[in-house]
Amino acid sequence: MPIKYTEADDVKKLTDEITNSLDFFHVTPQFVYCVRSVGSKSTRTIARIHGLCKVWQEVLNLAPSYVIEVISERYDRLSKEEKEKTIIHELLHIPKGFSGGFRPHKGYIDTKTVEFFHKKLQKQRNTQNTREMI
Repeated sequence: MPIKYTEADDVKKLTDEITNSLDFFHVTPQFVYCVRSVGSKSTRTIARIHGLCKVWQEVLNLAPSYVIEVISERYDRLSKEEKEKTIIHELLHIPKGFSGGFRPHKGYIDTKTVEFFHKKLQKQRNTQNTREMI
């Protein structure tokens, strides 16, 4: 069975919220797309990020763009917190220059970094909820 892709509005909404809440100013939300795939044979992957490389940007005259793909068979079973951590992890692959390239795991993306940003996200939400209650 070939992999099938559909728009993932729930993932896009979460991605935009995380980008804004964590002040990931280098990420341009309108150029980050989100899809859900079904039928992947991958056994350990929960999500992937794809970048529009420079040659395609030049040939098609397009801005740098990224696609976050969540693998339905694994992502959809996660708790809300684990989904948030997964999206944070994928967003951390986007370099400061938002060029279509990638930031590697080595030296930057690890569990500790993801946990740091997830705690920051939770704190931001708590602060926002407190303000709304006042």
